[in-house]
Amino acid sequence: MNHASTSGVKQASAPRNQTLRISEIFYSLQGETRTLGLPTVFIRLTGCPLRCVYCDTEYAFHGGTQIALGDILEQAAAFNTRFVTVTGGEPLAQPNCWPLLQMLCDEGYEVSLETSGALSVADVDARVVKVLDLKTPGSGESHRNDYENIALLNLHDQVKFVITDREDYDWARFKVDELGLVGRVSDILFSPVHGKLTPTQLADWILADRLPVRFQLQLHKLLWNDEPGR
Repeated sequence: MNHASTSGVKQASAPRNQTLRISEIFYSLQGETRTLGLPTVFIRLTGCPLRCVYCDTEYAFHGGTQIALGDILEQAAAFNTRFVTVTGGEPLAQPNCWPLLQMLCDEGYEVSLETSGALSVADVDARVVKVLDLKTPGSGESHRNDYENIALLNLHDQVKFVITDREDYDWARFKVDELGLVGRVSDILFSPVHGKLTPTQLADWILADRLPVRFQLQLHKLLWNDEPGR
């Protein structure tokens, strides 16, 4: 399954004694994005510099266990699936996330990275599908968006907007145009905040404006609510 790196940024393999602080490694169905519903290994890193008001993974802000990169790969391999998602927290807050992403790609996995967009994605391996979560005003963290990341996105990447209300929706709609996202990335994802905006309302707005975006619900919440490890 191995293949050569195309990144050009971090060509050397990471020493197997490097570590990351991990909140959990688990196997579940992908709850969002273009690979919705596919069995996936999730590697959740500990820590995040943001404090979004609707965050559903606050348990990943602290704690966790320091694990060697080689051991992380061994745990992922045990689930025998080709899809791996590296998430958080904010995974890019730990520098050793970059070599982990490259090692996963070198092993032949289809790798996605869920990142807030507040930290630069410049050094992320080009084979990784970046899912960039641009923070809306309703998150309380929209001032943290690093818009220089937009120019670093590839056609296979995705941009996500989590919508709390009509103000967020109008802001997101404007950003789609302002940033020229249509045609720059494979998918533009609009999600309602669970328990704050009804899915039907967001769907009606998207249809009324004929937006070229992908409406999505969080499948894992529908199946397991906010249970960690699912």
